[in-house]
Amino acid sequence: VAAARRPGEEGSTLIEALAAMLILTIGLMALAQSIVLGMAHAAVSQANLVAREKAREAVESVHTARDTRTITWAQIRNVGAGGVFADGLQPLRQPGPDGLVNTADDPDVLDAIGPGADGLLGTADDVRADGFERQILIEDVPNNPAIRRLTVVISYPARGLRPPPFRLVTFVSSFS
Repeated sequence: VAAARRPGEEGSTLIEALAAMLILTIGLMALAQSIVLGMAHAAVSQANLVAREKAREAVESVHTARDTRTITWAQIRNVGAGGVFADGLQPLRQPGPDGLVNTADDPDVLDAIGPGADGLLGTADDVRADGFERQILIEDVPNNPAIRRLTVVISYPARGLRPPPFRLVTFVSSFS
């Protein structure tokens, strides 16, 4: 004779156990995917930091050229518009004697993006910007000849994710 079950003593069915396992598996897979995505973002974070700093360096280069009168306001343009800044993406090179990045006098030496094994920046073993490219785009602002729009784009290699190029947009005026 089978014993009568009391309320609350029922067991779970096989279908309920499979459903619980399915929900747990989906949750664990989502967690694993977020870990993989986090690791991919961590892999490009250093390159993204370098891109951001090299874009700021280019903006400072333009502002310094204006402030020190290294070049005239008319020369603060791209080469195609009669200025001194190279058109299109250029390898991330060290600045030349004029101190400006992306100009014709830049040496064919890639810029350093980090110290080498000795831990000192500015030595022969520095990590070079292989695969990094920079574009400085200078455009007139309509109806305002004293202001130009300055866009700096840095594209860079990255393992894992293919990040979009870093873009920094600002303005430069003819006034110091």
